[in-house]
Amino acid sequence: MDFSYPKAEKLKSKKIIDLLFTEGKSVSKYPLRLVYLKHDFEEDVPLKIGVSVSKKYFKNAVDRNYFKRVLRESYRLNKTLLIENIDAKYCFMFFYQTNEKLSYQEINQKTIQLFEKFVKILKEQKG
Repeated sequence: MDFSYPKAEKLKSKKIIDLLFTEGKSVSKYPLRLVYLKHDFEEDVPLKIGVSVSKKYFKNAVDRNYFKRVLRESYRLNKTLLIENIDAKYCFMFFYQTNEKLSYQEINQKTIQLFEKFVKILKEQKG
């Protein structure tokens, strides 16, 4: 089981991010939101993910950066939930959407619930 978060998995392409916001679908588990889009990219990784914390909720960059680190860490530890259940390449944008300062454990638990909700939606789409 690979718990790494290599550079190839990081979503950095402005074109793909714009495409995510225009054509992507969304799934939420308060206070987290996952915007996803099936996309075929060059790298040999099953998914790419970017994280975002709004300046609207946390004015201080220190706080935003802390929550981005927590989101990346909870993704890194739970990405096997996604990888084992997807059959195509996906791009994700992972958001923290509240001004509440939840603990790492709470965010990690919500991440697991969000990923399970996404997998359930994928299975329903397949039939």
